[in-house]
Amino acid sequence: MKIKRLAMVFLVTALLLSMAFAGNVLAAGKVIGVTLLTREHQFYRDLEAGLNSEAAKYGYKLTVVAGEFDPAKQAAQIEDFIAKKVDAIILAPCDSKAVGSSVAEANKAGIPVFTVDIANLSSQGKVVSHIASDNVEGGRQAGELMVKALKGEGKIVVINHPGITSVLDRVAGFREVIASYPKMKIIADVPAWGQRDKAMAVMEDMLLKVPDVDGVFGINDDSALGAVAAIEAAGKIGKIFVVGYDATPEAKQAIKDGKIYGDAIQYPTRIGVLAIQTINDHFAGKKVPAVVPVEVGAWTRDSK
Repeated sequence: MKIKRLAMVFLVTALLLSMAFAGNVLAAGKVIGVTLLTREHQFYRDLEAGLNSEAAKYGYKLTVVAGEFDPAKQAAQIEDFIAKKVDAIILAPCDSKAVGSSVAEANKAGIPVFTVDIANLSSQGKVVSHIASDNVEGGRQAGELMVKALKGEGKIVVINHPGITSVLDRVAGFREVIASYPKMKIIADVPAWGQRDKAMAVMEDMLLKVPDVDGVFGINDDSALGAVAAIEAAGKIGKIFVVGYDATPEAKQAIKDGKIYGDAIQYPTRIGVLAIQTINDHFAGKKVPAVVPVEVGAWTRDSK
């Protein structure tokens, strides 16, 4: 009887191992198409690194491209992924509403779609899960930094990127904090589309129109650094306080140098890792959360 029991245990163990091996083989064959907002920003380079490192653990192959702020280009990239019958698609949309039709096309093809950093705000298309920073809280962190920088009093300019959910959330959080201080006022909210050269041009224009501005909130570090370039050229470093968002290495150096007061900090590598883990759970048949929030924080000269 003992021999029979041992034989049965051996057979069950062998069967489980073979199933696990087969699962790994299937996983290794899966291809995930990724289209990001851009690959120019450090945030997305770090996010991509997180995707790649975690995908390697499961044997997934990633095909990574970027729309570079162009919704039409991104739509063509998604169309290409659908034609190639990838096993899943990861999106950081160039436009939160325009992307809906492309998500719907992927749905029709039976390809699961996941979003990172920027959500799909369209009524079209179904996303399995959205993995992103808690941007409302990040905006609050940026607001608190601005309050400290200006000591609760001053005129503020927001350099914005309309149409992007993550930015809408962080600006909402920022405004929530500023609204609690009667002597602080947002006097302008201008778009620079998250791009440094455009932010610099916007800030140059603002300095001509509103020379007594006290603070600037850049919705990402390229926006903040573009504003800093204009402020520095005008000889107003130390007179106008800038708060950014992301805490990239370049921004951290600018904070250390006293050119930026502080940043809300995100963890894009962590977003990438969690995105792949969420996809892996979905492939395994597990129910995954509709939203996977990632923590945020604040970074100043005193941070380590």
